Amino acid sequence: MSWPTEAEARPARHARPAGGPDVVLALDLGTGSLKAALITAGGDVLRRAAQAYPAHSPQPGWSESHPDDWWAAAQRAAQDVLRGRDPARVRAVSLSGQMHGVTLTAPTGEALRPAVLWSDTRSAPQLEAYHALPEPLLRHLRNPPVTGFAGPTLLWLAAHEPAALAAARWALQPKDWLRLHLTGEAATDPSDASGTLLFDPQRQDWHAGLLERLGLPAALLPPIRPSGSVAGFLRPAPARALGLPAGLPVLTGAADTAAALHAADPAPGEAQLTVGTGAQIAVSRADLPGPHPALHAFRDAAQGWYQLAAVQNAGNVLEWVRRTLRLSWPDMYLGAQQTAGPATPLFLPYLTGDRTPHLNPHARAGWLELGADHGPGHLAYAAFEGVALSIAQAAEQLDLPRAHPLRLAGGGTLEPWWQQLLADALNRPLHVTDAPDASLRGAARLAWTGLGVPWTGEAGPARVTVHPSADRISQDRRERFGRAADQLMRRARPD
Repeated sequence: MSWPTEAEARPARHARPAGGPDVVLALDLGTGSLKAALITAGGDVLRRAAQAYPAHSPQPGWSESHPDDWWAAAQRAAQDVLRGRDPARVRAVSLSGQMHGVTLTAPTGEALRPAVLWSDTRSAPQLEAYHALPEPLLRHLRNPPVTGFAGPTLLWLAAHEPAALAAARWALQPKDWLRLHLTGEAATDPSDASGTLLFDPQRQDWHAGLLERLGLPAALLPPIRPSGSVAGFLRPAPARALGLPAGLPVLTGAADTAAALHAADPAPGEAQLTVGTGAQIAVSRADLPGPHPALHAFRDAAQGWYQLAAVQNAGNVLEWVRRTLRLSWPDMYLGAQQTAGPATPLFLPYLTGDRTPHLNPHARAGWLELGADHGPGHLAYAAFEGVALSIAQAAEQLDLPRAHPLRLAGGGTLEPWWQQLLADALNRPLHVTDAPDASLRGAARLAWTGLGVPWTGEAGPARVTVHPSADRISQDRRERFGRAADQLMRRARPD
């Protein structure tokens, strides 16, 4: 397939149409849905839409998505936000997306197999290749080896699907596959590249020596471009499918957590909690953090770094519990609130293993201390509390100052009761903002600044501060949860 040249792809220059503000189309490719929004240079979200798609688990521990589902969702979401709008007001397209996954892509741009996602744990045996590396090299990576990252996943594909790997032209992160579909140009950005376990944080490029040691072909990895750079131009066929003019600039974009931080514009040392399918506590750092056995260090969307405590199971667990108990979301919240108390069971939320702090891909979830008097509401409360306490355990690894507040972002924390339970578990104030679409806003900020237009959107002041209730979760209950989690992690080993 031949792509149009840059000159052919760019739109003809016309006077800007009258009426309505200029916008960029921001796309956020999540684990379970794609979100789209039209956002002005002042940070106003004029219209927003979301389209869901499934993740599949064809075998225990596997987590995959079909990239064709992503593209279908992008078309529907873009058409939704553009309905009744003048597409000539759209100045650019920008992306954010879930991290770590691998989409093997043919030279023509089609996905060769379903994408392997960040929550996939099949590559646990391949972690031995990382643990066998010289200690200085392993520390140099600034990230502990965990399943779901691109490096271990590519090692699994090399061992189990060598024909698919040999046929691939690119191994792309999810948002980078979508951009390739839009522009015909392969690229990634530093925030996603740094989350692959194949990145040299000192040189800020692919680690050639590591790739050689692992036996992975460097040619599979795309060029790394700045998050705010123009990575290509919208091709005619995708433009028609989205309802946009051909030739619009498409920005490189950033990983979802990096984009959310970019929207918040935190000062070094400030921390943000984002709760979605998983949960992340990210702390902005001016310089590259040192190695840590349970924390990650990734590039942000500008020129700095952030340190991350990553929780594998959050919204995905709550959705599984809701579906398993056959509750609506309102009934799940109501049942949990009515049954909260010291007599409720404990819940260990490790449906897909654990990252920070335990780094154990073999752990699995379960309710403990069940009695005949427990019903769906008790199980629902235990699930919320278990997720909150696992987030609190992860946050402890960041060694934040005592009572250091966290900025709360993400679409999974809109319910006030859930916000309060998170504050209680963390034992820290939470600054709740009016910006649930932080990743979309971060992608939009990258687009506007990449176009040379000043971004005047504010990070969003705290709408309310939720203060912890010290007696809501007793110290005894915290300790029982911690002991149960530790015992589970000791028992959770490969078969």
